[in-house]
Amino acid sequence: MYFLYNLAVSISWYLLKIPALFNSKLRLFIKGRHGVFSYVAKHLNKQDNVIWVHTASLGEFEQGLPVIKELRSSYPNHKILVTFFSPSGYEVKKNSKEADLITYLPMDTARNVTRFLEMVQPKLAVFVKYEVWPNYLRGLKKRDIATIMISGRFSSNQIFFKWHGPFMRTALRQFTHLFVQDATSLDLLKGIGLQNCSISGDTRFDRVNEILERDNSLTFMEQFKGNSRCLVLGSSWPEDEILIAHYLRETESFLKIVIAPHDIKEEHLKKLKETIPGKSVSYSEMEELDISEYQVLILDTIGLLTKVYSYADMAYVGGGFATGLHNTLEPAVFGIPVIIGPAYDKFNEARDLVALGGISVVDSANSFKVVIDDLVKDNSLRERMGKINAKYIKDQKGASKKILSYISGHLSF
Repeated sequence: MYFLYNLAVSISWYLLKIPALFNSKLRLFIKGRHGVFSYVAKHLNKQDNVIWVHTASLGEFEQGLPVIKELRSSYPNHKILVTFFSPSGYEVKKNSKEADLITYLPMDTARNVTRFLEMVQPKLAVFVKYEVWPNYLRGLKKRDIATIMISGRFSSNQIFFKWHGPFMRTALRQFTHLFVQDATSLDLLKGIGLQNCSISGDTRFDRVNEILERDNSLTFMEQFKGNSRCLVLGSSWPEDEILIAHYLRETESFLKIVIAPHDIKEEHLKKLKETIPGKSVSYSEMEELDISEYQVLILDTIGLLTKVYSYADMAYVGGGFATGLHNTLEPAVFGIPVIIGPAYDKFNEARDLVALGGISVVDSANSFKVVIDDLVKDNSLRERMGKINAKYIKDQKGASKKILSYISGHLSF
């Protein structure tokens, strides 16, 4: 089976080079991997003690970051190597100071795995959430390198639990230990005979709780918001932006509104500004303007959204009408109400907070208007929903400490 798997991965690698001619993200995916081995050779030597953390993309990096920080604190004489599968993660975090080395993961072929592991010789390997690469896991097991999964989350529709999934089940069995987010995941793993697993919770809660400890002040937001109520639309898609356009045309309430689009390409931003009624200004053009005079601020940049949430009286998180819900924890940690679209069933925290009453779900422009108007008018409703969200996130933290306790108590490196 490994022969067929290696053949499939190798063929995929070469086939990807064709669409990469026309797709910038795929070009980065291909080009970035050409320099991995020279990068590793330049920055590591045989005497280095390496802890390797692999993440798929940006979200998984943020999820793994609390554990990375704990590892750096507990093992100061080890180097932290972070690998990414996706360009969208690597390109944003390639210069991060949170790790000693950051690079792409070479494709999961037997040859690449042998070369990579011989160069890196990690003392510990940590895979975040969904990353299960059969050759890497097999290679780590053969070399007796402790390998753990953190914040794993499994569902019955995954290949591991299907009749045709024995090959991927074999890959799962190579882990030294699997830390999962919830009881459902634990039961599924135990149902296929895995006993080396336990519930730690989700390390994302540790990450978002850290947000409250930093300086979140932004001078431009203080100027823009003033004494008005503020609604922040985070990671919005066109389907979400239709809601706010309708709201601004129909409501009698006054709100300051910040829109942080998922797509900040010039063409989309132009269409967005044409759609939004009233006075709007983009972050990139506000330098010499009095932005307090504008009702809508469009963030045509990245890296500011989390701090902007700290100024919100309520937040709408995008993706619930389109490709998948974005991060609801980042606004919720600030103790404010959160609004989302109807497609949220795959997200544990969203389901929990909808049930608890901290998140409101809308399914149309009309229901969006009703929810926002109610929140603007009802101070006690805003306060009640915000307290639910803040308490839920505070109560969920601690996963990273559990994982580090296991590592220090059970693994020797």
